[in-house]
Amino acid sequence: MKALLRRRRLWINGALALLLVAGVGVAYLSLHDDAGASSPGRIVRVSRGNIVSSVSASGSVASANSRDLAFGASGTVDTIKVQVGDKVKKGRLLATLDDASAQDALQSAQAALSAAEAGDTSTPSGYSSYVQAKAARDSAQRSLDGTELKAPFSGTIVAVNGSVGGSSSGSGGSSTSSGSTGSTGTGGAAGGGGSSTTSSSASSGSTGSGFITIADTTKLAIKGEFTESDVAKVKKGQQASVTFDAMQGTRASGKVTAIDQTSTTTNNVVQYGVTVTLTDPPKGLRIGATATVQVTTASAENVLYVPTAAVRTAGGQSSVTVLSAGKQVTKIVQTGTQGDQGTEIKSGLNEGDQVLIASTGTGTGGTGFPAGRFPGAGGGGGLGGGLGGGAGRGGGR
Repeated sequence: MKALLRRRRLWINGALALLLVAGVGVAYLSLHDDAGASSPGRIVRVSRGNIVSSVSASGSVASANSRDLAFGASGTVDTIKVQVGDKVKKGRLLATLDDASAQDALQSAQAALSAAEAGDTSTPSGYSSYVQAKAARDSAQRSLDGTELKAPFSGTIVAVNGSVGGSSSGSGGSSTSSGSTGSTGTGGAAGGGGSSTTSSSASSGSTGSGFITIADTTKLAIKGEFTESDVAKVKKGQQASVTFDAMQGTRASGKVTAIDQTSTTTNNVVQYGVTVTLTDPPKGLRIGATATVQVTTASAENVLYVPTAAVRTAGGQSSVTVLSAGKQVTKIVQTGTQGDQGTEIKSGLNEGDQVLIASTGTGTGGTGFPAGRFPGAGGGGGLGGGLGGGAGRGGGR
């Protein structure tokens, strides 16, 4: 009697298992054939709007025009007339050297020139003496002019690297993003001491390598380090948006003005410096402030677009899955700008069409169910193993 009851219980469990398999199979076929809201993934509509593609990097604020100034002569520093933070006008006297020896040298050279002018300059030897004396006087004058350091443009003093009583080497350099290249100056009302102007990107340093560093704080720039894949999309003249870590909610606009031709490598990441000059620097912005630069590399206005995840590309063709009359239909589309909001659709879809973004979080394995298994599948053989295990447990009771 017990054996008969056990066989009956096993038969009932087996029948229930078959019914469950049939039910799940019908449910799977229904889900596979009907691409309605129950389909795996997310349904979105084709929208119309603006597409913007951008790349971003962090950097710091620097002057777009800064210069390291140095005396045009060697000597002992006599006076320093400015300090860090002072705003000065072009031609302002910033510092001087002890000029006693330079004054003596100029007087001696001037006397020699006067004597040469008084001699007979009509002969070759007389004219040669005159030319040499004039050159010596001009050199002495430049040496005297080099004992004064003057502002080459209006700006703010950002570094003073010397002290009264110290010495000066008489060398200097500068950096500017203006793209112009000048020659070494040795005097003049604006230049004062020797300095040079070279074409480069904005300097991020605030200490400078000259005796005094001056910067135009009305012309500010950000130098961001972009990865090599991102910098390939960046071109001079592109628009940029800048935010600042210390000025929450403040946003400034700018333009790409320089792209480094050589790279730097940090932690095995190759990067290129890109200088963005601000067109509207916010009030109170300081040199050295940390900023994030977002460069617009492409844009399209009033276009149809879908989320990029909805577009599949293979064999040089792009396609999307459209829901039409409850069915999934694959349509070939022509794409345009791929932006941060989505991908532009130039042809193949209409505004309002429903497209399917397939779920990729779990993988479908070609069945539409996570990991390619039916719902409720247990270990050791998928659905059959799961139900068989259940039947076995029932039969064991």
